[in-house]
Amino acid sequence: MALGMFLFSAGDMVAKLLTETVHPVQVVWSRQLGLLLGVVVLLLMRGTGILKSANPRLQIGRGVLAVCSATLFIVAIGYVPLADAVAVTFVAPFLVTVMGALILRERVGPRRWAAVGVGFIGMLIVIRPGLGVVHPAMLLIMAAAFFFAMRQILSRMLSGGDRIETTVAYTAITSSAILTLPLPFFWQTPDMARDLPLLVACALLAAGGEVLVIKSLELAQAVVLAPVHYTLLIWGTAYGWLIFGEFPDIWTWVGAGIIMATGLYVVHRERLVSSR
Repeated sequence: MALGMFLFSAGDMVAKLLTETVHPVQVVWSRQLGLLLGVVVLLLMRGTGILKSANPRLQIGRGVLAVCSATLFIVAIGYVPLADAVAVTFVAPFLVTVMGALILRERVGPRRWAAVGVGFIGMLIVIRPGLGVVHPAMLLIMAAAFFFAMRQILSRMLSGGDRIETTVAYTAITSSAILTLPLPFFWQTPDMARDLPLLVACALLAAGGEVLVIKSLELAQAVVLAPVHYTLLIWGTAYGWLIFGEFPDIWTWVGAGIIMATGLYVVHRERLVSSR
C-alpha cells in the first residue's frame, strides 16, 4: 500500500509537469490508460471472470465519477501546489462519513460527527477562503474530493456483490472509454523528446500503483490500510519542493495536521465498529 501511494504521488507529479504543455484531458486519458493497462494484467492473470458483476450500472456510474474526480484534480494541480492539493483531498473520508449517514443510513456517533466538523475546519485553514492566499482552482480540488467520496460510497454499495478487482476493472474500462470520446477535440501531438516519455511514465505509474493497492487490499482489511493513504502528503510535499520549488507554509501544515489527525480518528472509530 505504501509503495502504491508512492507511485500514485509520482504520477501526480508527472501529471503536473505535463499540464504545462499538454491539455489536462489528454493527461487524464493517458493516466486512465495506465489503469486500464493494470486491468489488462489482471485479466491475463485471472481471466475474464473478474468482469462478471452483480451491479453493472453502479459499476459504470463509479467509472463516470472516476472521470470527474481525476479530471478536476489534474486541471487544478496545474495552478496550485501539489502538497496543498493533496491535503485538501484528505477531506474525502469526512465526506464519506457524511454521505454514509445520509445515503446508506449508516449510524454515525457524536464523536465521529465531531471529527468531521474538526476535519472541515482543518480544510478551511488550508484554503483560507476570502483571504486571497490560495488559487481559486482549489475549489476544483474540493469538487474532486466530493466525487471521490461518491466513488467510495458506490464501492461500499458494491462490496457485498462484487470483488475489488471487478470494481477496478469496470472503473478503468468505463473511464477510459468516456475520456476517449472527447479526446480528438483536445489532442495535441506530444513532443517526442519531453512529453511522450512523461505521458508513458504517467500511465505506467498509475498502472503500478493500482496493481499494488489491489494486492494490498487482498492481504489486509481496508480500515487497516487506510492510514497509509496519508503518506501521499509526504511524497506530495517532497515532489513539490524538489521539482517545483513549492513548500507549504505554516498554515497549510497546521490545517493538514488537523485533517490527518481527525481522519485517523475516523478510521480508528470505523475499525472499532467493524470489529464488533
